[in-house]
Amino acid sequence: MHAVCAYREGREAKHWRLEDKCSGPTGPRSSYAGFFVMTSLIFVHFLLLGLRVIDTTADTWRRCTDLLPLDLLSFVLERDTSKLAPGVHMKQAGGVRGVHFSNPHTSMSFPSSQLLVNCDLFPELFSIVVTLKVTSSALKRNEYIFSLMEPKKVENKGVGEEEEENNKGDILERNKERGVSGERQVKSNVQRGRVILGLRFSRKRLHFLLRGHGGVLDHWVFRGARLADNQWHTLVLSIGSHHIRLIVDCGSPLEIVPSRPLPSDLNIKGSRFHIGSRGRWKGLYSGLLRQLVLVPGLDATHHICPSSDPQLAVLSVPPLLLDLPVTGREADGHVSSYVTEERVSVGLERTCSELLQGQMWFNPLSKGLYLCDGTMWITVLEDHKRLDYVSEHQVLSTSSETHDVEVFQVQGLGMMAAMAHRSASGSALYLWSDAGFQLYQNISTYEALAWRHFSMGKKLYLVVSNSGEGPDKRKESETDFSVIYKWSKKRKQFVRFQTLRTHCARDWEAFKINRQTYLAVANHRQGDNNHTIDSVIYKWNRLTKAFEVYQMLPTSGAYDWEFFTVGPYHFLVVANAFDGVTTSVDSVIYVWVNGSFQVFQTIKTFCATDWEMFQIGSRVFLVVANGHRLHGNGPSQYAINSTIYELDMNGQLFVRFQDIVTYSAVDWEFFSLGEEYFLVVANSFNGESYSLNSVLYRWQGYEGFVPVHWLPTIGCSDWEFFSSKGESYLIYSSAKAPLSKVFKLKIY
Repeated sequence: MHAVCAYREGREAKHWRLEDKCSGPTGPRSSYAGFFVMTSLIFVHFLLLGLRVIDTTADTWRRCTDLLPLDLLSFVLERDTSKLAPGVHMKQAGGVRGVHFSNPHTSMSFPSSQLLVNCDLFPELFSIVVTLKVTSSALKRNEYIFSLMEPKKVENKGVGEEEEENNKGDILERNKERGVSGERQVKSNVQRGRVILGLRFSRKRLHFLLRGHGGVLDHWVFRGARLADNQWHTLVLSIGSHHIRLIVDCGSPLEIVPSRPLPSDLNIKGSRFHIGSRGRWKGLYSGLLRQLVLVPGLDATHHICPSSDPQLAVLSVPPLLLDLPVTGREADGHVSSYVTEERVSVGLERTCSELLQGQMWFNPLSKGLYLCDGTMWITVLEDHKRLDYVSEHQVLSTSSETHDVEVFQVQGLGMMAAMAHRSASGSALYLWSDAGFQLYQNISTYEALAWRHFSMGKKLYLVVSNSGEGPDKRKESETDFSVIYKWSKKRKQFVRFQTLRTHCARDWEAFKINRQTYLAVANHRQGDNNHTIDSVIYKWNRLTKAFEVYQMLPTSGAYDWEFFTVGPYHFLVVANAFDGVTTSVDSVIYVWVNGSFQVFQTIKTFCATDWEMFQIGSRVFLVVANGHRLHGNGPSQYAINSTIYELDMNGQLFVRFQDIVTYSAVDWEFFSLGEEYFLVVANSFNGESYSLNSVLYRWQGYEGFVPVHWLPTIGCSDWEFFSSKGESYLIYSSAKAPLSKVFKLKIY
């Protein structure tokens, strides 16, 4: 019997033969992309400018080249994303998060060589972006926002001598009350952990320190910066060879012209960064810190100013600090919205979660800008990459045939894959490593058909579609029990959370509307012959802490749900496969109106098994996987067209865009590499064999999608695209063999 929608009347048995309980061993899997509008790519322009190379000199020291903005705060906070470091506390003020330091813990310090790789000399030109909040009662002197310190050396002077020099500076500052700014110099001999570069404040002044020529500590004071007012402020300090310029909250600049050019040969070999201190209790920063970015080679002012909220202007804020409410109420009752700010983090690895929805991430390795939609990173802009070829990366032996695979991230652990196994012995979770997927956890399932992951707040869940008889199920029952599992941070495993009654459920879809969480189940059939039944929308009840029935929708052999958003409109489309007589049935697109889903459009499909929504530029598409044609006792036709539809904005309906010949297709997966877009189809059966090619198609603009790679598969049931450490992969599951395969996408 073939793999999908095998609705043929058995000539011997005179009843509808349904393969694998629910008319097929394969399960749909859709990875949807949301509709995002981005108003500015200023940060990308800034990053590209930051790639310029600082000229090298003839000396023996190595200069820093190809430097990008360095998010110092993210670097120390994201070493272990599961918890904050000792002495670091996250606090919220005015609806905005920041970190507070209660002690100068070593975790807030790191060697400069970890960020300034292969560098002996500090960049000659640079700027510093800081967002901070200092209370009016915090009037300690010489609090360090950050410092760069020389390695500890044998002392030739008294321990208190360095402090004496700093105190002398305070006396000199009191003698210079007039004017905007000033400069002074302090002679320094070999001392324990001397300051190379530092930023600190004292009362109404901001201090910038830089180790200058001949070991002299140059010290510049900005007296016009009133920071200790219990408000958030964003500072941009720009340092050039002949100027030092400070801008507070995108206001008028305060500028100092040094009496001599700043050093171009500042040796930083063996030095360490200290965040919120200079590595000692004395000088510990007492306020809140939200943003701290070192920008080599550029003045960052014009890349964050002007800003709609200059006190919170953003260049790169740690993801941990981006969980903002929609509005933040200040002490005076004024409500300010911060969600419209662009928020960009920089680094090689980031985990996308619901808390980071709207967060942007720049990966310096792939030179790409990505947007988190709450579940996955959506490519916004990426360095020009082209797919060269596909290679086999891993053959994963499984305990049985697999209907579906779901790839997702677990915060603090890594990437996982949930396999929906055909056997009644259970399904498996695998954890990704450099060697590939490795078995991590077994979960009791009963002829599982599909997995879906989702999150609510900081909590992660998995829901499975069971189609077989569990240990407590009576054989005469026509009801199955699908189960929701919750991730236990303590046990590092998924544990049973809630059980829901379903009817041969083929798919789950999780989505949010107006901050409410919903689950949609595709009930395929009840009993052996009743396919025209209701599928159910569940809604999370925050009081009972459980999902409850919210809306019933009539379906015909439902196989898949796909939720997507276009502008302010929310859509849910069902793949209807069979009505008891024919596979030629209408699949339905619903739109959310006044708190419920209403019919928006019907589309004729043929044993529809999967819908996949994707977007190319401003164009919105839906592609359906058609399984086969069947009517009554007639022959089945497996080589049929699957169709791509495009949303006509003027006509407000989806219209046919392109037909692609497929062979009992059960899944489409859309993904992008750089500026190229791809679709891969899961071909499962051609009428004679389950061993056939699944095809990878590339977007060719006016020509639509054209085939570029043919991938040998056996009873292919699902495709999933994922990325790890700058590399891209595809994994497919087999409904006819106990294996799955991982392919690596080679790019150039």
